[in-house]
Amino acid sequence: MERKSAKSSSWLDGFAVALSALCLLHCLALPLVVVGLPFLSQFAETHLHAQVLVAVLPLSIVALGLGYRKHRDARIVAAGAAGMLLLVIGATVAHEQLGVLADRAFTVTGSLTLATAHFVNAYRSKLTRSSC
Repeated sequence: MERKSAKSSSWLDGFAVALSALCLLHCLALPLVVVGLPFLSQFAETHLHAQVLVAVLPLSIVALGLGYRKHRDARIVAAGAAGMLLLVIGATVAHEQLGVLADRAFTVTGSLTLATAHFVNAYRSKLTRSSC
C-alpha cells in the first residue's frame, strides 16, 4: 500500500512540475508573442492564470500532502503553500489592481517556488521510500 502511494505521489509531483513549467513558459513567452504579433492581443479576452489555478492548486495540495506523509518535512509543504499563494495573488489581486508587470512577477516567482517544492517533495519521497 505504501509503495502504491509513493508512486502516485511521485507521478503527481512530476505532473505538478510540468504544469508549473507550462505556466512559467506561458508567462515568459506570452509578452514576447504579444509584442511581436500585436494583432493576437485583440483575441485574448480571458485571463489564463486564473483558469490554470483550477488544475494547479488541487493537484499541488494532493501531491504535497502525499509527500508529507512520507518525509514529514513541513518546510517543503510551506514552500509549496508560498508558491501557491504567490500564484493566487498574481492571478487575482495583482492582475486586476497592480497591472501586468506585477501579475508576471508574482506568477513567475510563484511558479518557480512551487516547481522547486514539488521537485524536492518528489526527491525526498523517493529517498524515504528507498531507505525503508
